[in-house]
Amino acid sequence: MTTALLTDHYELTMLQAALADGTAHRHSVFELFARRLPTGRRYGVVAGTGRLLDALEDFRFDPGTVAWLRERGVVDDPTCDWLADYRFTGDVWGYPEGELYFPASPVLVVEGTFAEAVVLETLFLSVLNHDSAIASAAARMVGAADGRPCIEMGSRRTHERAAVAAARAAYVAGFATTSNLEAGRTHGIPTAGTSAHSFTLLHDTERDAFTAQVASLGTGTTLLVDTYDIEEAVRTGIDVTGPGLGAVRIDSGDLPSLARRVREQLDGLGATATRIVVTSDLDEHAIAGLAAAPVDGYGVGTSLVTGSGAPTSGFVYKLVARADEGDALVPVAKTSADKASVGGRKWALRRLSAAGTAEAEVVGIGAPPHDDGDDRPLLVPFVEGGTRVHHDTLDDARARHAAAIAELPAAAHKLSAGEPVLETVFER
Repeated sequence: MTTALLTDHYELTMLQAALADGTAHRHSVFELFARRLPTGRRYGVVAGTGRLLDALEDFRFDPGTVAWLRERGVVDDPTCDWLADYRFTGDVWGYPEGELYFPASPVLVVEGTFAEAVVLETLFLSVLNHDSAIASAAARMVGAADGRPCIEMGSRRTHERAAVAAARAAYVAGFATTSNLEAGRTHGIPTAGTSAHSFTLLHDTERDAFTAQVASLGTGTTLLVDTYDIEEAVRTGIDVTGPGLGAVRIDSGDLPSLARRVREQLDGLGATATRIVVTSDLDEHAIAGLAAAPVDGYGVGTSLVTGSGAPTSGFVYKLVARADEGDALVPVAKTSADKASVGGRKWALRRLSAAGTAEAEVVGIGAPPHDDGDDRPLLVPFVEGGTRVHHDTLDDARARHAAAIAELPAAAHKLSAGEPVLETVFER
C-alpha cells in the first residue's frame, strides 16, 4: 500500500504553488529536530528510522491515488501529473536508531529539490515523533529496572498499528519481549504471554485453572495469582506444579509488600527458583520504587505506549537552506517567538572526554564541527541519490542504544525532572 497520502493537505497545495512559480525545483535542505525535550527529560532516544525508510520506499502516487486527488480537486492537473511521476532522488542523513538526541540535534537531514522533500514532512514527523517518544520512555524504564527484564504489553491501550510500532521502539530501547504477536512476526521481536484473569474465572476453581494451564504449557509457565487470594493461589500453584514453577505474576495491590510476602512464601515452599513478575500500570517511577523488592521482571503497558506522559517527541521539519538564483546554498530560518530555528546545513558529533564520557552535543553549521580526536560523529547516510543505503537490524539498534546510554554522565540516569544532560553547542 502506498504511503503517499499519509500526509497533510497543505503539503500538496504548497507543491502546486511552487510548481506554478518555478521554485519547486530549487535545491533545498530540510532538517528534522526538537527545539526542546519533553519537560524534565534529560535525553531522548531516536527510534523509527527503519520504519521511516520503509515508508519512503513505498511513497508513490499510484494511478488510484492520483485519480482521487483529481476527483477531489485537492490539486490541479499539472500537479497531479508531477505527482504521478514522483520518485525521491535526493539524499537523507540522520541519527541511526538507538542513538540519543538533545535539543536542536539534527536528527534527520533531507536534501533534494523543494518539491521532492516538502511532501515528506508529515510522514517523517509522524513516524519519528511517535516511535522516539516510546523509545525515550522505554529507556527510562529499562534504566530503572537495572538489569531486570521489561515486557512490553501495551497493545490494548493504543491503536492497533501503533501497538506494533510501540513494541518495536521499546525493543530498540532494551525491552526484552512483547506480548504483541504482529510485532513478533513483522519485526522478529521475542513474544511472551500466558493467561489473564478470565482464564481463572472460566474454571470452577483456581486449582482447575492452574492444572489446565500447566497441563498445556508445562511447569515453566507463569501463573497469575491475584484473581482471589494471593497467598492461597501461591500455595495452590506450587501444589499443582511442585517447586519447579517458572513464575508467578501479581497484577494488583501494594506490589512491594506483596512481592516480599510472595517471595518468602515461595522460598518456604521450596520454590526458590520461581520468579516473580509484576504488572499493574507501571511506569519508570513505579519500577524504581520496586528496586528493593524481590521482583524478577516488569510488564509495562499504558505508560509505555503513551510515552509515560510525553506522547510525542516534539520534532519539527523545517527548511534550513535553499539555493538562491545563482544556485548557491543560503541559510534560511524562522525567527518567530518561541519557534525560532537555526538556518544552515548541519553536521553533528558527540563530544567525549578522554575516558569516553559524553560532554556535549556539537552541531556544525555549514561544515562538520571540529573533532578533537575523542569525539563520535552522529549523522550517517540513509539514502544517497534516491537509493536506500542504510539497512541496520533491530539488534544493531539495540547495541547502539546500549553503547550510547553507557556514554552518558551519571546525572542522565536520574528520574527526577531536570535539564538535558548534554548542552548543545553550535559551531559556525
